[in-house]
Amino acid sequence: MAFLDEPEATADAAGLTTGAVARRLGVSPTTLRSWDRRYGLGPAVRAEGRHRRWSPADIAMVEEMCRLTSAGAPPAEAARVARLRHHPTTPTTDPASPHASTPPPPAPPRADGDVDDEAEDAAGAGAAAPRPGPGPRTPARRGGAGGGLPLGGDVRQECRGLARAAVRLDAPELEQRLLDAVDRHGLVVAWEEVMVPTLRAVGRKWESSGDRYVEVEHLLSWHISSTLRGVPFLFPRRDPVTGAAPVVLACTPGEQHSLPLEVLTAALAERGLPTRTLGAAVPTEALLACVRRTGPAAVVLWAQTRSTASLPLARHVAGLEWGTAGARRRPTVLPAGPGWDRRASAGFPRCSGLREAVDTLGRLCEDGARPPARGH
Repeated sequence: MAFLDEPEATADAAGLTTGAVARRLGVSPTTLRSWDRRYGLGPAVRAEGRHRRWSPADIAMVEEMCRLTSAGAPPAEAARVARLRHHPTTPTTDPASPHASTPPPPAPPRADGDVDDEAEDAAGAGAAAPRPGPGPRTPARRGGAGGGLPLGGDVRQECRGLARAAVRLDAPELEQRLLDAVDRHGLVVAWEEVMVPTLRAVGRKWESSGDRYVEVEHLLSWHISSTLRGVPFLFPRRDPVTGAAPVVLACTPGEQHSLPLEVLTAALAERGLPTRTLGAAVPTEALLACVRRTGPAAVVLWAQTRSTASLPLARHVAGLEWGTAGARRRPTVLPAGPGWDRRASAGFPRCSGLREAVDTLGRLCEDGARPPARGH
């Protein structure tokens, strides 16, 4: 059915408008016009009396510009490299020449923490710090918003590049930046200070923009999930704890937010601790069956909202027993997530963050590896 391909072929031949390219890259049309005026990053072919049309080669050039500036390259240098790679025969405009226009200073942050699109995309990347090489971990520079997302002022600089890649829907850049963050800072810091602030910024933008940015949140979440699942295989981890009972991790029935359980699973795997992760919205009977069959040292129940936190379920799980007479065991239940307030988690241990949860579960698993004291 070749006719299905004809509209796409016609569109490719005609080229895309500036607005269409801006939407594809996640930048503003003003930014594209600014890059064209300052650095010559515009359509190679222009027709008289018509709107500018961007060919695939033109689009690849500005995509390269976005990627380089996100990595910390100064805009002028990024533009020179992008031009040479994709339009080597195009006359260059030396930004240092007296005839070149002087880029305006970056616009100040707005009250909501966002940064003006043109300043953020055309000038702001020049202030980003180059990625450091291997060596001792040091506190990262703090930066502002990225890609128009409300990150606020007190965030790691890596959040800015991650946010810009997410807004552009740049999957390869997202994957690389997430892996770099884990490699540079370790899983706990990468989660708490890079991934979580960026996810929250996307969520705030989504809530304030109607149905926009849904695709950004989904793509970012998917790549974070993929990174977390790959951590035990890509980075060093301790030898498995011999004889340790596993940790069962599950979202309560009706709870769909499973990313926190995925990062906890990865962090426990780094410590060599066994897990059984059931994921989102686990039915009660399935959870109980898993606990009976695996005899875990602990059960983590995640609830994002109060409506999914269930104290009766936590008590039921905590009351399960297994083992021979005189050596019965019970799991420690660890309610986790903002849905568990003091009343909903009364009588159960609580952890204030990922690091404390890993330490607590580590002690429980190691205690479970030792034979229980026999009753008399």
